[in-house]
Amino acid sequence: MREELLLRPLPAGDVAAAFQFRTRWDADLRRGAVSHYRLFPKALGQLVAAQGVRELHLALTQGFWRTRSWGQPPLGAPAGAELWVWFQDTVPDVDKAWKELSNILSGIFCASLNFIDSTNTVTPTASFKPLGLANGTDHRLLRYAVLPREVVCTENLTPWKKLLPCGSKAGLAVLLKAERLFHSSYHSQAVHIRPICRDASCLAVSWELRQTLTVVFDSFTSGQGKKDWSLFKMFSRTLTDACPLASESKVYVDISPKNEEKEFLEVTPTPTSVHKAVVQGDKRTYAVYDLLSPSLFNSSRSLNVQLKWKRPQDSRYIHYQPAQDRKRPHLLEMLIQLPANSVTKITIQFERALLKWTEYTPDPNHGFYVSPSVLSALVPSVVAMKDVDVEESPLFASLFPSSDGSSYFVRLYTEPLLVNLPTPDFSMPYNVICLTCTVVAVCYGSFYNLLTRTFHVEEPSRGGLAKRLANIIRKFRGVPPL
Repeated sequence: MREELLLRPLPAGDVAAAFQFRTRWDADLRRGAVSHYRLFPKALGQLVAAQGVRELHLALTQGFWRTRSWGQPPLGAPAGAELWVWFQDTVPDVDKAWKELSNILSGIFCASLNFIDSTNTVTPTASFKPLGLANGTDHRLLRYAVLPREVVCTENLTPWKKLLPCGSKAGLAVLLKAERLFHSSYHSQAVHIRPICRDASCLAVSWELRQTLTVVFDSFTSGQGKKDWSLFKMFSRTLTDACPLASESKVYVDISPKNEEKEFLEVTPTPTSVHKAVVQGDKRTYAVYDLLSPSLFNSSRSLNVQLKWKRPQDSRYIHYQPAQDRKRPHLLEMLIQLPANSVTKITIQFERALLKWTEYTPDPNHGFYVSPSVLSALVPSVVAMKDVDVEESPLFASLFPSSDGSSYFVRLYTEPLLVNLPTPDFSMPYNVICLTCTVVAVCYGSFYNLLTRTFHVEEPSRGGLAKRLANIIRKFRGVPPL
């Protein structure tokens, strides 16, 4: 089990914190049932084995990564919930397994993934290639869905933390305080499951679980507009010890000089080592704090970070899958080569359709969300990257494999689109329902009263003593009685 925290100051003055927890499961599901899961969560292990999952990628994101202001994200994800899964070729019915998988994940992570159905599920053919070991790329085994309306809150973070071997009691997970994590400009938590080589010879297969969490703290709301940062200011907590089950626990602080302002980062206490790496085509320098080092917590128990601070040329592949009303969404994939410093505009013609009054959401005036677009690109690297051992390299630099050192892989997401549609007058059905209920109540009450009422005929009383005396007197007088 390995855990890492990457602290990266952003150009706008904010600070991005990226957590990564990696758990490896040395088991081969193709040879039979597994009874011992070790540090791997049993709920996810049974899910992978029962549903025939080859790769699973789930992301829950609140906010949008501002690429122009913050640069490239460590791990991109769209706003809302994103789920894409590769199934084994032995799965007889992929759609049925996809539905059952989304329902189970909905219960595990307390999310609304059970709303994933055929109307918001697509099968990409060009993007979302397997990130782990893959014997084939039959895209009929791939399913992808996005729920832009999904809201991420503490009830999604709690089950995510329970999947960690040490929970939130030790190691880097002690910094995962919900009150601080959700008081940020950007919050994204993800779960990635994929098969990897167990060793360099790759004769055996292991399963890798990566839990990632990325947050961006606003310098004005969290740091009072100052450039001085520390773990306590960001998370309201400090690191005291490492997870006893972790084989590696490190904190990386990006201290690379800023090319524009020629500023450097001053960190205290003194890091245990300095690591230089090529990340996303750029040279980076990181101050490394090894939590397993006994000398780290002798001098200080906190880590303070202080800041002194035109058009497509060649269209090679186009895949378009038209939508079907109330069955599946549109899917457009284009493989193009873009020149530098250019603007590419893609437009799609569509026809408007009216919704049934039962298909409107409880808040129809809020609008309807359209899933974000996905941009997957191989960006040429300015610095030649060397082949490094995956087990020795940092986790944030080894998720996306690279065939050579001339380029690196980037996946970007656009903002979800909020469309305001014409909303019918829902007061009219309300008035009709009220009027109908009133008429039915009056008519039913009248008929029920007539059918259940019992009528009795009463004899007129003869009167009292005074009336009889008056009738006797009137009789003697010859007057008719009363």
